[in-house]
Amino acid sequence: MTAPAIDALPSSRPSSNWTGWGQWLALFTMTVDHLSRYVVPQAWELDWAGSSIGRIAFPLFAAMVAWHGLFNTRNPLRYARRILVIGLVAQLPYMMMPRVFDGLILNICFTLAAGLAWGAGLRLLLERQRDGTLGTPWVVFAMVASLALWYLLGHWVEYGHRGLLLVPLYMLAMHHLQAGGDALLERLTAVAAALPVLLVCGLMNSSDLAKSFTVGTCLAVLLIAAGAGQWLPRVAVRMPRRLWLAWYPGHFALIALWLWWVGGLG
Repeated sequence: MTAPAIDALPSSRPSSNWTGWGQWLALFTMTVDHLSRYVVPQAWELDWAGSSIGRIAFPLFAAMVAWHGLFNTRNPLRYARRILVIGLVAQLPYMMMPRVFDGLILNICFTLAAGLAWGAGLRLLLERQRDGTLGTPWVVFAMVASLALWYLLGHWVEYGHRGLLLVPLYMLAMHHLQAGGDALLERLTAVAAALPVLLVCGLMNSSDLAKSFTVGTCLAVLLIAAGAGQWLPRVAVRMPRRLWLAWYPGHFALIALWLWWVGGLG
């Protein structure tokens, strides 16, 4: 989730102003989700907050990861490793949250890092095939192997198999929405590339309320990728880098301390 270091980027890359707004919105909605789920007493009946506002966070995080992986770094795998480090730091306090399921589940950073690595790897494979440095049989073998890894890893990460699909599908959609020209075929291709990520977002939640917020977030991001982002100004207050890096593991640690203290008082 950390914003990647920019190595040597082309001057023609699209505006990333929207990600400054996205960072604040993602942290706010994620925090609302976790507070309503773990901290607020059930008697307050605030479950609706997690099923509405809280459903914005993950598709927004995934969209920013995909965007940075495509346009703001020349080394997506290094960017994925940075996200993985945050996940490793956050895993212990994440495991201390009350759960309705048993077994080990890896937090959302593992989902995002794996999705980015998968999307970047598939993109590299197709580029190698196009320039003739990698034969089609090897490309097919690598794709099949990646699907096997996706199936295995999907049982261990937050948001499961559908969550792992989100970043690669965002990358596919954003690439075509940005590269598409005015020709009818290019426009149709861009629309077709956007449909899978919208479908996955629609399948990620069970309630109609949650689905509407998840799909709405995805649709807003796709519109930004299609060109609406150029009209967004820079965010007035930029997210401090240390806050951005520390918030995910830090807020879990604070929630765990609160639950321990309340439990001790009880």
